[in-house]
Order: sequence, then structure tokens, then C-alpha cells
Amino acid sequence: MEDETFTDINGKAISLDCRSHSSLCREFTVSVPKVSIGKVLVFTCSVWLLAYAVFFFTENTAVLSSAIFVTLVGMMLYIHFVKVDHESLIVIHSLGIQLSSSFASGRETTSFIEMSKIKDIVINEAIYMHQIIYYLCVLLKDPSEPDAVSSVVPLFQSSKPRLNCLVKVYKSCQEILSKC
Repeated sequence: MEDETFTDINGKAISLDCRSHSSLCREFTVSVPKVSIGKVLVFTCSVWLLAYAVFFFTENTAVLSSAIFVTLVGMMLYIHFVKVDHESLIVIHSLGIQLSSSFASGRETTSFIEMSKIKDIVINEAIYMHQIIYYLCVLLKDPSEPDAVSSVVPLFQSSKPRLNCLVKVYKSCQEILSKC
């Protein structure tokens, strides 16, 4: 499958890369734009100018020092813990599903769900900020009752793709799950 451009729930451009490693293994990667240097520069300059204005009236150097420290630490925490560059979903027939997130700092998180624990993959809907959004999720089987669902694992939580992107991933995942 080729790369296409989609949008997230806020209308920002994201891309979906679908790779078929075999008829029984597919990988889906949703990528979001990188951190904008211009936005970081504007934010940093605004905070530092505000701190300088406060310093100008109070003549307290602690205001300038703390503004610099807080913005630098805040940006580092944002890049390391919040800003996700891309999220991946690998579906492997009869083995399971691997979920990965790569952060702007290079940090990665990965989790794996065994196929024996998966009941289904569905597109669900939710109310979010006065609008209805759709999200892809994995339904996990309840160990004590096979027909029941024990929990729901949402996919692509950071990129939040719109329905047209989710449908593309959903259909491909269902092809693999139907072969189980």
C-alpha cells in the first residue's frame, strides 16, 4: 500500500504507512509532524520576554533564572514524555499484536498482546470536547467467560486519526484476524 495523507481529529495532517510483510503479517505506522522549531522559538521568546518585563519592574533576577529553567525543563519533559512522532501497530496471524510509540526524544514504548487474549478489533466512538470521535481498539477476552470482554485497549492514542484512516487499518486487521 502506498503512503497517503490523512488528518487527525483536530484537522492536522498525519500519514499512514501500511506495510504487508506477508499475507499473515501487516504493519501500520501513523506519523505526526515533527516538533516545529518556529513554534518552540515563539513560545520560548514569549515566556522570556514576559519574565524580562516582570524583572524590569521588580528587579528580581530570580524571575529571569526561573523562567529560563522552567521553559527548558518543560520543553525537555514535553519532548521526552508527551510528543509522539509515530505510533505503530503490527498484526501477526496466530501470534499477536505489537503496539509501539516513538517519542520525539527517541524514547520508545512497546507492548504486546497475545492472539489468544484478543476477542476482536473494532472501531469505537466516544464523545470528546463536544464532538464525536472514532478510535480503533482491541477487545480483550475475559478469561473466566469467553464471550465477554474484560477490557478495551485503544490504539493510536496520541495521533488520534480520523475515521477514514481507521477504516483502512480496521479492514486490513480484520483480514488477518479472519484467518485465525
